[in-house]
Amino acid sequence: MNKKIIWVIVLALFVIAIVVASIYINKKGQEYIQDSQTGNMSNADDSAGTTEENTINENEEADHITVIEVTDQTFEQEVLNSDIPVLIDFYADWCVPCRIFSPIVEEVAQENSDIKVVKVNVDESQAITTKYQIMSMPTLVVIKDGNEVARSIGIISKSEILNMIK
Repeated sequence: MNKKIIWVIVLALFVIAIVVASIYINKKGQEYIQDSQTGNMSNADDSAGTTEENTINENEEADHITVIEVTDQTFEQEVLNSDIPVLIDFYADWCVPCRIFSPIVEEVAQENSDIKVVKVNVDESQAITTKYQIMSMPTLVVIKDGNEVARSIGIISKSEILNMIK
């Protein structure tokens, strides 16, 4: 009888620890998303720029179209018929890793005008999702001359994305 009570208490503590860890991870993910969207990335290596420098950077970003949302209807025109390599980010709005990964993909798009970067919402574009057998998100696929040449599943670094494209 006492062993059963002890096991129930241990199990309850384990469940509580998992719930607390999930809440903490979700909160940190949300903070990262907010910081990346507002540009308030807290990094000890970052130096505070002047308002003038920030304004110039924002204007440069506004001049360059970054990521294009592609659907089943626009996929062939935007991706398969593209004259330059295309990086496809398969994502879902409900996917927390996708939201964390999105700023990295956008940064790649802003810094590389020799590639086209598109996003495909797997919930809204199921024909493309099925064609490319997307089972996990985020998934990146590189298309050159209408053919898949590289694929990566999960969050990867910017340098790894660039290596996929080359």
